[in-house]
Amino acid sequence: MRTEESIGQVENVAVSWRDYLELCKPKVVLVMLLTALVGMFVATSEQPALATVIYATLGIGLAAGSAAAVNHVMDRRIDEQMARTHRRPLPQGKISPMQALVFAALTGVLGIGMLALLVNPLTAWLTLASLIGYALIYTVYLKRATPQNIVIGGIAGAAPPLLGWTAVTGTLDPHGLLLMLIIFAWTPPHFWSLCIARKADYAKAGIPMLPVTHGERYTRLQIMLYSLIMCICTALPYLTGMSGLIYLVGISLLNMRFMYWAYRLMFYRVNGEPMKMFRHSINYIMAFFIVLLLDHYLIVQAAG
Repeated sequence: MRTEESIGQVENVAVSWRDYLELCKPKVVLVMLLTALVGMFVATSEQPALATVIYATLGIGLAAGSAAAVNHVMDRRIDEQMARTHRRPLPQGKISPMQALVFAALTGVLGIGMLALLVNPLTAWLTLASLIGYALIYTVYLKRATPQNIVIGGIAGAAPPLLGWTAVTGTLDPHGLLLMLIIFAWTPPHFWSLCIARKADYAKAGIPMLPVTHGERYTRLQIMLYSLIMCICTALPYLTGMSGLIYLVGISLLNMRFMYWAYRLMFYRVNGEPMKMFRHSINYIMAFFIVLLLDHYLIVQAAG
Protein backbone atom coordinates (compact mmCIF):
# COMPACT_ATOMS: atom_id res chain seq x y z
CA MET A 1 0.00 0.00 0.00
CA ARG A 2 1.09 3.57 -0.59
CA THR A 3 1.78 5.71 2.43
CA GLU A 4 -0.40 8.79 2.78
CA GLU A 5 1.16 11.88 1.24
CA SER A 6 0.53 15.50 1.91
CA ILE A 7 -2.41 16.97 0.03
CA GLY A 8 -0.26 18.83 -2.49
CA GLN A 9 2.09 16.00 -3.39
CA VAL A 10 1.92 13.38 -6.10
CA GLU A 11 4.24 10.56 -7.08
CA ASN A 12 6.40 10.88 -10.17
CA VAL A 13 3.93 9.08 -12.41
CA ALA A 14 2.89 10.16 -15.90
CA VAL A 15 -0.57 11.75 -15.92
CA SER A 16 -2.87 11.79 -18.94
CA TRP A 17 -6.27 13.24 -19.69
CA ARG A 18 -7.67 9.74 -19.17
CA ASP A 19 -6.78 9.94 -15.48
CA TYR A 20 -8.83 13.11 -15.09
CA LEU A 21 -11.64 11.54 -17.10
CA GLU A 22 -11.59 8.57 -14.72
CA LEU A 23 -12.07 10.96 -11.82
CA CYS A 24 -15.46 11.80 -13.33
CA LYS A 25 -16.65 8.15 -13.27
CA PRO A 26 -17.64 8.40 -16.95
CA LYS A 27 -19.65 5.15 -17.10
CA VAL A 28 -21.82 6.25 -14.18
CA VAL A 29 -22.20 9.77 -15.58
CA LEU A 30 -23.23 8.43 -19.00
CA VAL A 31 -26.11 6.48 -17.45
CA MET A 32 -27.10 9.60 -15.50
CA LEU A 33 -27.05 11.68 -18.67
CA LEU A 34 -29.24 9.15 -20.45
CA THR A 35 -31.87 9.56 -17.72
CA ALA A 36 -31.51 13.35 -17.86
CA LEU A 37 -31.91 13.39 -21.65
CA VAL A 38 -35.05 11.28 -21.49
CA GLY A 39 -36.36 13.64 -18.82
CA MET A 40 -35.87 16.53 -21.26
CA PHE A 41 -37.67 14.82 -24.12
CA VAL A 42 -40.64 13.44 -22.18
CA ALA A 43 -41.21 16.78 -20.43
CA THR A 44 -42.78 18.26 -23.56
CA SER A 45 -44.98 17.14 -26.44
CA GLU A 46 -42.72 19.12 -28.77
CA GLN A 47 -39.04 18.82 -29.56
CA PRO A 48 -37.01 20.59 -26.85
CA ALA A 49 -34.76 23.36 -28.08
CA LEU A 50 -31.44 21.93 -29.27
CA ALA A 51 -29.46 24.58 -27.41
CA THR A 52 -31.22 23.71 -24.15
CA VAL A 53 -30.50 20.00 -24.64
CA ILE A 54 -26.81 20.64 -25.35
CA TYR A 55 -26.21 23.12 -22.52
CA ALA A 56 -28.23 21.13 -19.99
CA THR A 57 -26.46 17.88 -20.87
CA LEU A 58 -23.04 19.52 -20.62
CA GLY A 59 -23.89 21.33 -17.40
CA ILE A 60 -25.35 18.28 -15.66
CA GLY A 61 -22.48 16.12 -16.89
CA LEU A 62 -19.82 18.53 -15.63
CA ALA A 63 -21.52 18.85 -12.25
CA ALA A 64 -21.81 15.06 -11.95
CA GLY A 65 -18.15 14.69 -12.87
CA SER A 66 -17.24 17.28 -10.23
CA ALA A 67 -19.13 15.36 -7.56
CA ALA A 68 -17.42 12.14 -8.64
CA ALA A 69 -13.98 13.77 -8.40
CA VAL A 70 -14.71 14.93 -4.84
CA ASN A 71 -15.81 11.37 -4.07
CA HIS A 72 -12.42 10.12 -5.33
CA VAL A 73 -10.61 12.50 -2.99
CA MET A 74 -12.69 11.74 0.09
CA ASP A 75 -12.58 7.97 -0.50
CA ARG A 76 -8.92 7.67 -1.52
CA ARG A 77 -7.89 5.79 1.65
CA ILE A 78 -10.83 3.42 1.25
CA ASP A 79 -10.05 2.94 -2.45
CA GLU A 80 -6.49 1.87 -1.60
CA GLN A 81 -7.86 -1.09 0.37
CA MET A 82 -10.45 -2.32 -2.13
CA ALA A 83 -9.67 -4.57 -5.10
CA ARG A 84 -12.35 -2.84 -7.19
CA THR A 85 -10.92 0.65 -6.71
CA HIS A 86 -7.22 0.43 -5.82
CA ARG A 87 -6.15 1.24 -9.39
CA ARG A 88 -7.95 4.58 -9.45
CA PRO A 89 -5.77 7.65 -10.15
CA LEU A 90 -5.41 8.82 -6.53
CA PRO A 91 -4.48 5.46 -4.95
CA GLN A 92 -1.99 4.98 -7.79
CA GLY A 93 -0.44 8.37 -7.12
CA LYS A 94 -1.12 9.66 -10.63
CA ILE A 95 -3.07 12.67 -9.38
CA SER A 96 -2.74 14.40 -6.02
CA PRO A 97 -5.76 15.21 -3.84
CA MET A 98 -5.18 18.93 -4.41
CA GLN A 99 -5.11 18.50 -8.19
CA ALA A 100 -8.32 16.49 -8.03
CA LEU A 101 -10.03 19.12 -5.86
CA VAL A 102 -9.00 21.92 -8.21
CA PHE A 103 -10.32 19.87 -11.13
CA ALA A 104 -13.58 19.25 -9.24
CA ALA A 105 -13.94 22.95 -8.44
CA LEU A 106 -13.37 24.02 -12.05
CA THR A 107 -15.76 21.48 -13.56
CA GLY A 108 -18.38 22.13 -10.86
CA VAL A 109 -18.32 25.91 -11.31
CA LEU A 110 -18.37 25.57 -15.08
CA GLY A 111 -21.27 23.12 -15.01
CA ILE A 112 -23.43 25.01 -12.52
CA GLY A 113 -22.60 28.33 -14.20
CA MET A 114 -23.61 26.97 -17.60
CA LEU A 115 -26.93 25.77 -16.20
CA ALA A 116 -27.61 29.07 -14.43
CA LEU A 117 -26.75 31.30 -17.39
CA LEU A 118 -27.76 29.19 -20.39
CA VAL A 119 -30.55 26.94 -19.10
CA ASN A 120 -32.45 28.24 -16.05
CA PRO A 121 -31.74 29.01 -12.38
CA LEU A 122 -34.02 26.25 -11.03
CA THR A 123 -32.03 23.54 -12.80
CA ALA A 124 -28.79 25.10 -11.59
CA TRP A 125 -29.94 25.16 -7.95
CA LEU A 126 -31.26 21.60 -8.07
CA THR A 127 -28.05 20.38 -9.68
CA LEU A 128 -25.99 22.16 -7.03
CA ALA A 129 -28.09 20.53 -4.30
CA SER A 130 -27.53 17.14 -5.94
CA LEU A 131 -23.78 17.76 -6.15
CA ILE A 132 -23.59 18.70 -2.48
CA GLY A 133 -25.80 15.78 -1.52
CA TYR A 134 -23.56 13.22 -3.22
CA ALA A 135 -20.11 14.72 -2.83
CA LEU A 136 -20.44 15.91 0.77
CA ILE A 137 -23.49 14.58 2.61
CA TYR A 138 -23.29 11.03 1.24
CA THR A 139 -19.54 10.63 0.70
CA VAL A 140 -18.27 12.45 3.78
CA TYR A 141 -20.95 11.55 6.33
CA LEU A 142 -23.61 9.00 5.38
CA LYS A 143 -21.29 6.44 3.77
CA ARG A 144 -19.37 6.07 7.01
CA ALA A 145 -22.23 6.60 9.45
CA THR A 146 -25.09 4.23 8.61
CA PRO A 147 -25.85 1.09 6.58
CA GLN A 148 -28.81 3.03 5.16
CA ASN A 149 -26.32 5.35 3.46
CA ILE A 150 -27.29 4.37 -0.07
CA VAL A 151 -31.02 4.76 0.66
CA ILE A 152 -30.72 8.28 2.09
CA GLY A 153 -27.94 9.35 -0.26
CA GLY A 154 -29.82 7.89 -3.21
CA ILE A 155 -31.92 11.05 -3.36
CA ALA A 156 -28.99 12.91 -4.90
CA GLY A 157 -28.24 10.17 -7.40
CA ALA A 158 -31.89 10.01 -8.46
CA ALA A 159 -32.02 13.66 -9.53
CA PRO A 160 -30.88 13.60 -13.22
CA PRO A 161 -34.27 12.92 -14.89
CA LEU A 162 -35.81 15.67 -12.78
CA LEU A 163 -32.97 17.99 -13.78
CA GLY A 164 -33.63 17.19 -17.43
CA TRP A 165 -37.32 17.90 -16.91
CA THR A 166 -36.75 21.27 -15.24
CA ALA A 167 -34.17 22.21 -17.88
CA VAL A 168 -36.91 22.14 -20.50
CA THR A 169 -39.91 23.37 -18.48
CA GLY A 170 -38.30 25.60 -15.86
CA THR A 171 -40.74 24.23 -13.28
CA LEU A 172 -41.07 21.36 -10.83
CA ASP A 173 -43.64 18.88 -12.08
CA PRO A 174 -45.12 15.78 -10.38
CA HIS A 175 -44.16 13.62 -13.35
CA GLY A 176 -40.55 14.79 -13.15
CA LEU A 177 -40.55 13.97 -9.45
CA LEU A 178 -42.04 10.57 -10.30
CA LEU A 179 -39.06 9.74 -12.50
CA MET A 180 -36.81 10.70 -9.62
CA LEU A 181 -38.81 8.42 -7.30
CA ILE A 182 -38.33 5.45 -9.63
CA ILE A 183 -34.54 5.81 -9.63
CA PHE A 184 -34.62 6.33 -5.87
CA ALA A 185 -36.42 2.97 -5.46
CA TRP A 186 -34.12 1.28 -7.99
CA THR A 187 -30.88 2.37 -6.30
CA PRO A 188 -30.88 0.05 -3.22
CA PRO A 189 -31.29 -3.25 -5.11
CA HIS A 190 -28.80 -2.01 -7.70
CA PHE A 191 -26.08 -1.01 -5.24
CA TRP A 192 -26.65 -3.60 -2.52
CA SER A 193 -26.07 -6.33 -5.12
CA LEU A 194 -22.61 -4.88 -5.67
CA CYS A 195 -22.12 -4.61 -1.90
CA ILE A 196 -22.80 -8.34 -1.48
CA ALA A 197 -20.24 -9.13 -4.17
CA ARG A 198 -17.69 -6.79 -2.55
CA LYS A 199 -18.60 -7.47 1.07
CA ALA A 200 -15.04 -8.42 2.09
CA ASP A 201 -13.64 -5.22 0.60
CA TYR A 202 -16.14 -3.02 2.44
CA ALA A 203 -15.51 -4.87 5.71
CA LYS A 204 -11.74 -4.44 5.29
CA ALA A 205 -12.19 -0.71 4.64
CA GLY A 206 -14.51 -0.33 7.66
CA ILE A 207 -17.49 0.90 5.62
CA PRO A 208 -20.85 -0.05 7.21
CA MET A 209 -22.57 -1.32 4.08
CA LEU A 210 -25.68 -3.38 4.75
CA PRO A 211 -24.15 -6.84 4.04
CA VAL A 212 -21.33 -6.02 6.49
CA THR A 213 -23.55 -4.80 9.34
CA HIS A 214 -26.64 -7.00 8.90
CA GLY A 215 -25.41 -9.95 6.86
CA GLU A 216 -26.08 -11.20 3.37
CA ARG A 217 -29.40 -12.90 4.13
CA TYR A 218 -30.95 -9.68 5.44
CA THR A 219 -29.52 -7.71 2.50
CA ARG A 220 -30.99 -10.15 -0.02
CA LEU A 221 -34.39 -9.73 1.64
CA GLN A 222 -34.07 -5.95 1.45
CA ILE A 223 -33.16 -6.21 -2.23
CA MET A 224 -36.33 -8.22 -2.84
CA LEU A 225 -38.50 -5.74 -0.93
CA TYR A 226 -37.05 -2.69 -2.65
CA SER A 227 -37.41 -4.44 -6.00
CA LEU A 228 -41.13 -4.84 -5.30
CA ILE A 229 -41.37 -1.17 -4.31
CA MET A 230 -39.58 -0.23 -7.53
CA CYS A 231 -42.02 -2.27 -9.60
CA ILE A 232 -44.95 -0.50 -7.93
CA CYS A 233 -43.34 2.88 -8.62
CA THR A 234 -42.79 2.04 -12.28
CA ALA A 235 -46.52 1.41 -12.68
CA LEU A 236 -47.29 5.01 -11.70
CA PRO A 237 -46.41 6.64 -15.06
CA TYR A 238 -49.18 4.57 -16.65
CA LEU A 239 -51.64 5.01 -13.77
CA THR A 240 -51.17 8.80 -13.77
CA GLY A 241 -51.64 9.12 -17.53
CA MET A 242 -48.03 10.05 -18.16
CA SER A 243 -47.50 6.98 -20.38
CA GLY A 244 -49.59 4.57 -22.40
CA LEU A 245 -50.00 0.88 -23.18
CA ILE A 246 -46.65 0.51 -24.92
CA TYR A 247 -44.94 1.64 -21.75
CA LEU A 248 -47.12 -0.63 -19.61
CA VAL A 249 -46.28 -3.71 -21.68
CA GLY A 250 -42.60 -2.83 -21.85
CA ILE A 251 -42.16 -2.10 -18.17
CA SER A 252 -44.14 -5.21 -17.20
CA LEU A 253 -41.70 -7.38 -19.15
CA LEU A 254 -38.72 -5.54 -17.68
CA ASN A 255 -40.09 -5.88 -14.15
CA MET A 256 -40.71 -9.60 -14.54
CA ARG A 257 -37.09 -10.04 -15.58
CA PHE A 258 -35.86 -7.86 -12.72
CA MET A 259 -37.90 -9.82 -10.17
CA TYR A 260 -36.52 -13.05 -11.60
CA TRP A 261 -33.02 -11.87 -10.74
CA ALA A 262 -34.13 -10.62 -7.32
CA TYR A 263 -35.70 -14.04 -6.66
CA ARG A 264 -32.53 -15.85 -7.70
CA LEU A 265 -30.43 -13.58 -5.50
CA MET A 266 -32.66 -14.20 -2.50
CA PHE A 267 -33.08 -17.96 -2.73
CA TYR A 268 -29.94 -19.18 -4.49
CA ARG A 269 -26.38 -18.92 -3.23
CA VAL A 270 -24.51 -19.13 -6.53
CA ASN A 271 -21.09 -17.54 -6.92
CA GLY A 272 -21.26 -14.54 -9.20
CA GLU A 273 -25.03 -14.10 -8.80
CA PRO A 274 -24.81 -10.70 -7.03
CA MET A 275 -22.67 -9.23 -9.81
CA LYS A 276 -25.08 -10.59 -12.42
CA MET A 277 -27.91 -8.83 -10.58
CA PHE A 278 -25.83 -5.64 -10.41
CA ARG A 279 -25.12 -5.67 -14.15
CA HIS A 280 -28.71 -6.52 -15.00
CA SER A 281 -29.94 -3.60 -12.90
CA ILE A 282 -27.87 -1.22 -15.06
CA ASN A 283 -29.36 -2.68 -18.23
CA TYR A 284 -32.81 -2.45 -16.63
CA ILE A 285 -32.68 1.26 -15.85
CA MET A 286 -31.41 2.11 -19.34
CA ALA A 287 -34.13 -0.04 -20.92
CA PHE A 288 -36.75 1.58 -18.68
CA PHE A 289 -35.94 5.06 -19.96
CA ILE A 290 -35.77 3.88 -23.58
CA VAL A 291 -39.24 2.32 -23.27
CA LEU A 292 -40.52 5.49 -21.59
CA LEU A 293 -39.16 7.65 -24.42
CA LEU A 294 -40.47 5.35 -27.15
CA ASP A 295 -43.94 5.32 -25.62
CA HIS A 296 -43.93 9.12 -25.26
CA TYR A 297 -43.16 9.80 -28.92
CA LEU A 298 -45.58 7.22 -30.23
CA ILE A 299 -48.30 8.86 -28.13
CA VAL A 300 -47.28 12.30 -29.45
CA GLN A 301 -47.38 11.06 -33.04
CA ALA A 302 -50.77 9.44 -32.50
CA ALA A 303 -52.13 12.66 -31.01
CA GLY A 304 -50.73 14.67 -33.90
